[in-house]
Amino acid sequence: MAAASPIEGKTVWFQKEVTLQQRSKGCHLLDEEILSKLPEISNLKVGTAHIFIKHTTASLILCENWDKEVRTDMTMVMDKIVPEKWNYAHCYEGPDDMPAHAKCALMGTSVTIPITKGKFNTGTWQGLWLCEHRYNGGGRKLVVTINGCQ
Repeated sequence: MAAASPIEGKTVWFQKEVTLQQRSKGCHLLDEEILSKLPEISNLKVGTAHIFIKHTTASLILCENWDKEVRTDMTMVMDKIVPEKWNYAHCYEGPDDMPAHAKCALMGTSVTIPITKGKFNTGTWQGLWLCEHRYNGGGRKLVVTINGCQ
């Protein structure tokens, strides 16, 4: 392994709130939509992007980006782990609400992705997913905090 060398340049921090297009229940690949809303990333030599979803009924994860059937299967897996048909005490917002909270707690609400040469530095088959756990979740809001060196 080669020794790490220091990166020279201006250190920057910025934060942006972005609203995603509304999606149906399921797992959806977000990379292109996120990068299109964050052109500032292209100016970074190296850095990190911390992406946080401001909701308790949807999740963000890094997972398979090539075969869309993996996203279909992940939705099925989460529905088996956290079924809608249980007798939940919290049921005021519909039968998909409490299961959506549980799925969100299991999957998480944020990811951190390295940035290298102006792009997300993920594995060949990794992509950023929105896991929408409700049937009508609406446009989801993300807070993206980026730091790096230009």
